[in-house]
Amino acid sequence: MMPWEHAVVGYIGYSVFTHVVYRESPTTGEAVVVVFASVLPDLIDKPLAWEYGIFPSGYALGHSIFFAVPLTSAVSWYARRRDRTRVGWAFGIGYLLHLPADILPIYIRDGRFPINRVLWPVRPVEGGSGQGFTGGFITANEEYLQALIELDQSLYMQGVVGLFIAGFLLWIYDGMPIGRELYRGLRQLGSVIEKSIERMFS
Repeated sequence: MMPWEHAVVGYIGYSVFTHVVYRESPTTGEAVVVVFASVLPDLIDKPLAWEYGIFPSGYALGHSIFFAVPLTSAVSWYARRRDRTRVGWAFGIGYLLHLPADILPIYIRDGRFPINRVLWPVRPVEGGSGQGFTGGFITANEEYLQALIELDQSLYMQGVVGLFIAGFLLWIYDGMPIGRELYRGLRQLGSVIEKSIERMFS
């Protein structure tokens, strides 16, 4: 999955969780945490594999269930100690949903079940990129980008479109966390600039 797809999956998962458990929408802080956590496995593994050659592929430590479970447990424990339980849930849900999201689309599209993507170091994935992070990112997603250019109508791409529509509608229903703060910040900045200009010419 592309990073933004992981972000949508993580946000949907956490938003549904907060509505079911707390009867509330995610806060902006929680939305930031879940989006960050949902792409964190790639932020760990891809640069270390593609740029520095530490791992044989972009599916290693960050994607490993043997690392993900202890990490999310530790973050959740620390969040509870700081009386920020929901932030711990946001991190855990975002991070852990990344792992099946890298497996299930392959199964749907190709009929393969690449479970070894989450079993490092027991079953490491081979096939690192020697092109650096940027080159590796482009190479790893060539098929995806080509499908977008050609308006691919495959079941997978239809699922991606449906995922984004569902995520967008849910985000609006939740009050557009992150977006509403950016909007307010831009309005305040615009107001400050406008007043400064008025003072200059008054």
